[in-house]
Formats: sequence, C-alpha cells, structure tokens
Amino acid sequence: MEQIRQYFEHAIQQRISDKEWTFFVSKLSRQEFPKKHILLKTGQIENYLSFVETGIVRCYIPKLENDLTFTFAFDNNFISGYDSFLTRKPSTYHIETLTKTILWRIKYTDLQVIYSETEIGNLIGRQASEDLFLKKSKRELSLLNESAEQRYRNLFTEQPHLIQRIPLKYIASYIGVTPQALSRIRKRIY
Repeated sequence: MEQIRQYFEHAIQQRISDKEWTFFVSKLSRQEFPKKHILLKTGQIENYLSFVETGIVRCYIPKLENDLTFTFAFDNNFISGYDSFLTRKPSTYHIETLTKTILWRIKYTDLQVIYSETEIGNLIGRQASEDLFLKKSKRELSLLNESAEQRYRNLFTEQPHLIQRIPLKYIASYIGVTPQALSRIRKRIY
C-alpha cells in the first residue's frame, strides 16, 4: 500500500494528506491472481482501474490462430481496459495475467466518489489516465517509426528482468512479427 502512495506522491509532486489517503485506500481492494487468469474478456465491461504491485499482465485481441498482444503491464504500472472503463461499453479485447499477479483495484463507481469528495482524487485519476495514455501513445509511435528489432530492444531495455518471464510467442505478437522472425532477431542480437 505504501508503494502506491509513494508512486502517486512522486508522480503528482506533492504530499497526500493522511485523511485523503485513508479515504482513497478505503476504496481499494488488494487481489491476488494466479498465472494465466483472465481479468477481462471481450464483451465484458471493465469495472476496475488496477495498479500492478507485482506481476506481468498482457492485453490482447483473441484470434483463432495467433492472439494479437498489444500491451504489457509490469510492476508499478496501471492496467485496465480503460476505454471500456471510461465509456462503460464492452471491451474488444482480453486482459490476462502472465505470472502470479497482485493488483490494487478500484471500482469505477468508487473512483467517481473519490473524484467528487477529495481534492487529491482528481490528481490521482489524472495521473492514472496520463500514464495509460502515454503508454498507448508510445506504443503507437513505436509501431510507426521503429523496426521490429528496435521494438524488441526497447522492451528488453525497459524491463530486462521481467521480459525473460514472457513467452516468446507473446513478445513476437507484441512487436508485430512471427515467432520465427523473432528468433532471427534474437540470433542477430545475441
């Protein structure tokens, strides 16, 4: 719990009062999930904004032959089917844990209460949405401007100790290549 407070205080560059923090954490739930647990399925409405304490989570579009992985979330990152969370419309993708994962989660309705009843709530909400937006924007620009090899190198540089725990087929999908092409990239690098 203190990890989340430190994250937010660092991000918003101000101390959160004990009163507001107590109110905020009263709305959070800590949940543990096993490896390969589906957090959100296509067609469901996302009810949570989650903060990853530990673990690896992926978002993907399920396909008959090969799923299309489009993002990963690691320790100290937010994860949500955020478009569904905001619009209250069904998700068009799945969210799944790749490892045993601990999430701190807040329900949509509770977040609305925090927004309306605390000053810090809007700063926290803005920080979460900016974090998710920047991650999405970085991903889009990477797909448009970088080679698959550079996308792989970036992922490896950003999370070297965690990337080794992700199956190669998901990494290949994420960087937009086949597993065979990823194998060739890895041979060139190593």
